[in-house]
Amino acid sequence: MTIDSRRCQDLDRALSLEWLETNGRGGYASGSVAGANTRRYHALLLVARRPPVDRVVLVNHLEESVEVGGQSFPLSTNLYSGAVHPDGYRYCDGFSSLPWPNWRYAAHGIRLERELLCPDGRDMVVVRWRLLGDAPSAVVLRVRPMLSGRDFHALHQENAGVRSQASVHGGRVTWQPYEALPAVQAFHNGEYLHGPDWYRHIHYRIERERGLDYTEDWWSPGECAFTLTPGSVAELLFTTEQLESVDVTQVVEAERRRRAESPVSATTGDALAQGLWAASSAYLVRRGNGQTVIAGYPWFADWGRDTFIALPGLCLVTGRYNVARQVIEAFASHVSQGMVPNRFPDVGEQPEYNTIDASLWFIHAVDRYLHYSRDLDGVRRIAWPAIKQIVEGYRRGTRFGIHMDDDGMITGGAEGIQLTWMDVKIGDWVVTPRHGKPVEIQALWVRALAVAAELAAQFGEPAYAAQCREDRARATESFRVRFWYRTGGYLFDVVDGPIGDDASLRPNQIYALALDDQLVTEAQAKHILQLVKERLLTPMGLRTLAPEDIRFCASYEGGVSERDGAYHQGTVWPFLLGPFVTAWVKTYGDSPAVRRDARLFLDGLHEHLHDTCLGQVSEIFDGQHPHRARGCVAQAWSVAEPLRALIEDLGAGHERSSNPR
Repeated sequence: MTIDSRRCQDLDRALSLEWLETNGRGGYASGSVAGANTRRYHALLLVARRPPVDRVVLVNHLEESVEVGGQSFPLSTNLYSGAVHPDGYRYCDGFSSLPWPNWRYAAHGIRLERELLCPDGRDMVVVRWRLLGDAPSAVVLRVRPMLSGRDFHALHQENAGVRSQASVHGGRVTWQPYEALPAVQAFHNGEYLHGPDWYRHIHYRIERERGLDYTEDWWSPGECAFTLTPGSVAELLFTTEQLESVDVTQVVEAERRRRAESPVSATTGDALAQGLWAASSAYLVRRGNGQTVIAGYPWFADWGRDTFIALPGLCLVTGRYNVARQVIEAFASHVSQGMVPNRFPDVGEQPEYNTIDASLWFIHAVDRYLHYSRDLDGVRRIAWPAIKQIVEGYRRGTRFGIHMDDDGMITGGAEGIQLTWMDVKIGDWVVTPRHGKPVEIQALWVRALAVAAELAAQFGEPAYAAQCREDRARATESFRVRFWYRTGGYLFDVVDGPIGDDASLRPNQIYALALDDQLVTEAQAKHILQLVKERLLTPMGLRTLAPEDIRFCASYEGGVSERDGAYHQGTVWPFLLGPFVTAWVKTYGDSPAVRRDARLFLDGLHEHLHDTCLGQVSEIFDGQHPHRARGCVAQAWSVAEPLRALIEDLGAGHERSSNPR
């Protein structure tokens, strides 16, 4: 993703474009193309103390300036209330995000390149500068690190408790502003001058837009000075790893080789698929000795629902079967009362079990894993016991009233609890409670029973297989009778709820088409898809509520309550394009013409890869034009589900995957 000098020097535009570097451990570096931090989550060294959670910001920013021929110009940019200082964006001649973020600057007869990267598997960030060509006279680069030491959700203010000492050993400097947080080591090839100071009232404009506190103070320990000559490289590496020395060039080249070995270009010639594939690795991170999935950057951790919706796109169509197996194993080991965790919290050890669908998505993901990997023995040992626990838990009943009703369908709900993916709660108000029998839960349940029956037959449990087939047949027949909303010509969103059946026109019904072939007739499926296309489809995804609904919210903005109230009331979600494309191809036939038509539904995402967080797909968008990106700037299932549909349903790979459902 390349940004030209015109856009780099347009402050509003450069501030609206963000970059993201992840380290595979839950930590990351991020910021704006302009160089200014516009969020509390923007940082250079942000690490997860218990990967992938317990994340803290240690190094926020670098203040950088260049001296040449008796003149000086800044590279960095900061925002203050009513002021921009320094204004390094004015000298930025271009930006590129590949193979990692790098900037080019030009002023006073010199050209300079700056690059930044996070090595995979390391709590570390590297920043390097080099002259491009000759210089008319000596060039001195001055770099002042800005530190805090806080939870990544919080803000840092000037205080007397900062430990201002530095431990200097040649090219290694160590600071530990707060005893309870990790020490920061800086390795450099310049000269360090200790001179503590405070930089006050940094202004985070996006936090202000979100109705949150938006000013922060940074503590700066001192300055590094580098003399730049043609061919030389100024290096500054920050880490929490306790190292005596480090070869920065070796670290950079190892990471360059790792990224160059990515199989993206050899796998697909589709530009969008290629971009999404490249984006997918950012979400695969360590948890203990295994792997998990970060739901979104900058603020989400790993969520069960998001993990298993995203797993096929992140791991299976991309061939990362070993990672998928580790993720499945990690969640299988935490099954409780027939439920997989919905969330591992940032603080504390106990996972949260508060979802009706995550467990069913787990079963679907295991089925897709088996389809791709053919690892029947692994599924038998790792996943089959968990699948049986889930099926039995839902049959007998588990938390929050979740159980199989007499009609074979799954019902659930408890006062003040949100169980489906439409899960906003404002105080005691659950915005979209969806208690009763939500449409996508029935599709997932029917699919889960089919998977359980197939596995039971393969594992020599014919009685169990027969019971699952019987339950599936009963649930399918009940669905056909209860869910068709004849007046509207689509499916109810929820039936048998506390106030009856809910005829809200929402996108959840597409899962009844994407996950199973028997829940609706072909005529019904075509009517649903045309209605969804006309009233819910946008260039960026599907609306969560039809625009003519009185509850429809056209934009996701304002304070926390206003935004939460709009989250599932018309806001557009790009991950829903995945099942929509799947349902379209299944319903209209797997022909080249149908695939070409379905491919058009994804075109808006290609342009978005060059907007907001470069190379990534945002969590949500406004419900009406111009569909401004909102929420997390990089979301796992926003990347994964369109990528899965491109590969599985639209044949974006060299060889199309068979896709029985």
